[in-house]
Amino acid sequence: MPTVDDILEHIGEFNFFQKQTFFLLALLSAAFTPIYVGIVFLAFTPDHRCLSPGVAELSRRCGWSLAEELNYTAPGPGAAGEASPHQCRRYEVDWNQSALSCADPLAGLAANRSHLPLGPCRHGWVYETPGSSIVTEFNLVCASSWMLDLFQSAVNVGFFIGSVGIGYIADRFGRKLCLLVTILINAASGLLLAISPNYTWVLIFRLIQGLVSKAGWLIGYILITEFVGLSYRRTVGIVYQMAFTVGLLALVGVAYVLPHWRWLQLTVSLPNVFFLLYYWCIPESPRWLISQNKNAKAMRIIKHIAKKNGKSLPTSLQSLRPDEEADEKLNPSFLDLVRTPQIRKHTLILMYNWFTSSVLYQGLIMHMGLAGSNFYLDFFYSALVEFPAALLIILTIDRLGRRYPWAASNMVAGVACLASVFIPDDLQWLRVTVACLGRMGITMAYEMVCLVNAELYPTFIRNLGVLVCSSMCDIGGIITPFLVYRLTNVWHELPLLVFAVIGLVAGVLVLLLPETKGKALPETIDEAENMQRPRKNKEKMIYLQVKKVDNPLN
Repeated sequence: MPTVDDILEHIGEFNFFQKQTFFLLALLSAAFTPIYVGIVFLAFTPDHRCLSPGVAELSRRCGWSLAEELNYTAPGPGAAGEASPHQCRRYEVDWNQSALSCADPLAGLAANRSHLPLGPCRHGWVYETPGSSIVTEFNLVCASSWMLDLFQSAVNVGFFIGSVGIGYIADRFGRKLCLLVTILINAASGLLLAISPNYTWVLIFRLIQGLVSKAGWLIGYILITEFVGLSYRRTVGIVYQMAFTVGLLALVGVAYVLPHWRWLQLTVSLPNVFFLLYYWCIPESPRWLISQNKNAKAMRIIKHIAKKNGKSLPTSLQSLRPDEEADEKLNPSFLDLVRTPQIRKHTLILMYNWFTSSVLYQGLIMHMGLAGSNFYLDFFYSALVEFPAALLIILTIDRLGRRYPWAASNMVAGVACLASVFIPDDLQWLRVTVACLGRMGITMAYEMVCLVNAELYPTFIRNLGVLVCSSMCDIGGIITPFLVYRLTNVWHELPLLVFAVIGLVAGVLVLLLPETKGKALPETIDEAENMQRPRKNKEKMIYLQVKKVDNPLN
């Protein structure tokens, strides 16, 4: 009996139905962007200073400019690399007293203003921004700055928990139902986040978004790869990730037009409401239906695909069997990922590279938001370089292989981070160029680890291996906000130095992995253990079955 891939060769591997479905699911991929990196615009930290009662009135009476007001009433700059004291400290002075002069109001209180007592910002802060963010609304600065780190870490905790459970849920209840449920919860939590009355509710809805959003993105990836033919599966997977890049470009435009975080959050959440219409547009995966012994439903969907593609389904192909024969069912175990030496090495290197890709990708975006330049334009430029990154992968993986482009991309990202540390601020064009190279490198590394991870494990632990290794991506996302925002308080370029070391180590470790170009996927532990050795490609082997018929002698 034919498999789904056999049938798709006749009714179209990537014709009208697959193109239409890919377009719809690509929109879902683009809509995931604001959740993954939206912190740059939803929670930006503008320049700020303590609000001191009486200062504004004194400034108006004296006719000071903003620079003069800061010079006369705020503590001066601290040591190099430290946050300015005026952001978190204020002079313990009663600015409403009439004895203060306009020429030098503090001169009559102390001969040296360094002798004046400093205190915390008891009355709040003044933010230098025309818009608003979660930081400015809930005062997530100074002693409360760790709450900003927690905001982004919460969504990554949700990613981790949601990704762990999504494999079971999608396999148990179906791709379509799982997709629609995640879209519904994502839409509701996103809209509720936009009207949350306090930080606690913001954090709760952010966590809920994390639980379902990445899961929904992964289900979309699974669906589109199951609808297309074998020869298109890899390219479609890469282009599906490119749709995420389109979302980056759209996000920066919307954020520029809507600088207020509540309106921005509402706007980027609304598309998820319309995605609920996919109930009538996207059918269940026929591959999943076959795996559940629902062949009749699977055949109805296959006939629908054939009709959409303008093809007819031959009668000889109207019976189905699973894609893989289940001869001996093996129960995967976590110990299988570390029991044998080569697979153990693969597991540890892959886990580190997932971690590296997440830390550098999210970390570079967050650090860009702290650069103090035109981060809208910088974000736009760095997002553009993700397109050539995907194109380079498509052009090189079947020519140069996986290992060398993957190692080079990690090293380029690491070197770019290291170079950025030593580029002076006045060479802004060079800083942006090097940052774009780093972003392109880590984007390639991110997409390569997605591809190679599945190629290094035998069939019965492949899904488990991808699940366990990719979970380090979410662990990296949890610690990245603390890494970026806390280290910049020590030295603004210190996160880049850490990123450089992490990226260079990842590039070296990739060279210890076997090359998978042109090799069949391993099916057993022994085959995975011996991937360094040349072996026959099973896809090119031909098996002949001879049936002997005994005819009785007359």
